[in-house]
Amino acid sequence: MAEKKPTTEPLIRSSEAWALAEKQHGIITRRDLLSLGFSPAAIAHRIERGRLHRIWRGVYAVGWPELTRHRHWMAAVLACGAGAALSHRSAAALWKIAEEASGRIDVSVCRLSEHRLDGILARSRPSLEETDLTVREGIPVTNPIQTLIDLATELAPRRVERAVNEADKRDLVNPEQLRMEMKSHAGEPGVVLLRAILDRDSFRLSDDELEVIFRPIAAAAGLPQPDTKAWVNGFEVDFFWPDLGLVVETDGLRYHRTPSAQARDQIRDQTHTAAGLTTLRFSHHQIKHQPSYVKSVLSVTANRLRRSSP
Repeated sequence: MAEKKPTTEPLIRSSEAWALAEKQHGIITRRDLLSLGFSPAAIAHRIERGRLHRIWRGVYAVGWPELTRHRHWMAAVLACGAGAALSHRSAAALWKIAEEASGRIDVSVCRLSEHRLDGILARSRPSLEETDLTVREGIPVTNPIQTLIDLATELAPRRVERAVNEADKRDLVNPEQLRMEMKSHAGEPGVVLLRAILDRDSFRLSDDELEVIFRPIAAAAGLPQPDTKAWVNGFEVDFFWPDLGLVVETDGLRYHRTPSAQARDQIRDQTHTAAGLTTLRFSHHQIKHQPSYVKSVLSVTANRLRRSSP
């Protein structure tokens, strides 16, 4: 059974103030109350009566003191004033692409500021543009592109890569779009690392280049020349060895941009497996820059298939 919120007598008669508090996840600021006509004495009275619960100076929870994650985020943003937005790892947590840092909320302020609040890491970023901000579930936050750039300043490359993958799977931003946007963010901390990740995982060869590079690798692995662009089980495959029952597919992008694209790949691989074939997948970057690894996998797989062949 869901826990019920404590009931309290009305904070205020003003429907405008109630609407504002509800819009802000049950959080309201002293500035909000003063603008709605409440005197300092009236605010103090409501704090004393338990209708307002202080979170940070000038920021109150309305009616009940418990803070959900979203209430806490909203309170932190409001505590940092106009132009503030959730950012970095807290923004990543709101977008559900990475975990938040323990014991702190990350907020960016689009102006010169000297906020020092317990539990909030407030960054003064006057150069942050309005176009880099948005609203998610009612909370001002850096958009997915800016959030990924900011994450690259704090997380190891492997964890940034996972965040990019999550953003793609959730249809927040795909790798091609992210790579294009890097041009308008040139010089920002995090862009160099993020571009390096995208260059590796978005690397793509033309069909002719792919075949020219891949065929010698396959030959070095002891494989005969494959059929290329062959139709197998109703699907066009990149490379096929019918005598071994081996299919090799190559991906220009590690990330699948849409659920439908991912579903098509799954059906294709499942169909080949059901027909008794073995499917290997390599990225274009692996074929171009990690030929020894590709050769090793091909050689081991081909030897296994030869031993199991009747």
